[in-house]
Amino acid sequence: MSYRAFEVTGTRRFALVERELRDPGPGEVRLRVEACGVCHSDTLAVEGMRADPSVPVVPGHEIVGVIDAVGPGVTAWAAGDHVGVGYLNGHCGQCENCRRGDFVNCTDQPWTGTTTDGGYAEVAYARATGLVRIPEGARPLDVAPLLCAGLTVYRALLTAGARPGSLVAIQGIGGLGHLGIQYARTLGYRVAAIARGTGKAELAAELGADEYIDSTTTDPGQALSRLGGAAAIIATASSGASMSPLVAGLGTRGQLLVVGAAPDPIEVRTPDLIFGTHAVVGALTGSAIENEDSLRLAHDRGVRSRNEIMPLSEAPKAYERMMSGAARFRVVLDSRG
Repeated sequence: MSYRAFEVTGTRRFALVERELRDPGPGEVRLRVEACGVCHSDTLAVEGMRADPSVPVVPGHEIVGVIDAVGPGVTAWAAGDHVGVGYLNGHCGQCENCRRGDFVNCTDQPWTGTTTDGGYAEVAYARATGLVRIPEGARPLDVAPLLCAGLTVYRALLTAGARPGSLVAIQGIGGLGHLGIQYARTLGYRVAAIARGTGKAELAAELGADEYIDSTTTDPGQALSRLGGAAAIIATASSGASMSPLVAGLGTRGQLLVVGAAPDPIEVRTPDLIFGTHAVVGALTGSAIENEDSLRLAHDRGVRSRNEIMPLSEAPKAYERMMSGAARFRVVLDSRG
């Protein structure tokens, strides 16, 4: 038996291929893909930024599906389980970081859709340690973007450790930011949204923001200071230059958590770090169980990704749509048609 998948080699060279089904290996499961989000991190595979871009790989790391086979040694999962797979394809449990409980930084962990095949396909494989249980009643097309974009902002907010009621700022109202505002509101923070222009002010309020800062007419750091200083700022924009002024808007012991990958550096004045004991911190993603927590919170409290749906057969077009920046706000592939 075979299944359809979109492989990519080189730079944006997509090919629709038929692959033969194989049995899952030890500690691995096979799942029938229902939905897969199209994420900016897919550029690592599609733009040829892998160690060897000539080796075909299937992109996609926001996968929702149903297990149809489990490999030797898998006991916690069974055929028929509704599961998700995020960017981290399952920790090894044996490296030093795993032995210390730092599963996100496992040194022997495949990256879904980058170093191992992902979800632009009808079938995917994953380590059992990377699986996430999907809440009962959750719809695959709704859930898929939460497995990476949602988890990223959720985990960053947890990393900040801010008290409920504190001022938290979300910079950027895009694929990550529109979720960040909702998670921050749900976790009990006073939320300031930062974006360019006035066009997104109404949307920010609709998503749950208490304050809106137009970074084209005011210095966002100064604006946050006037609001009392932010306990945390989640920077989602792919621009180091736009993040640089934010440090000055942190409150005492506040943190700038960077989740948006930018090509240019962040420039920080040392006094802005020293006085107030501020920090600039990189935030990657979360573990499988944290992903499960994030999905449950979103499902129970109404955090919703706003998605554009496209069929699996249009995966290359879906990727181009995401890269254009015109999508509002995430693109999701429907693999069930």
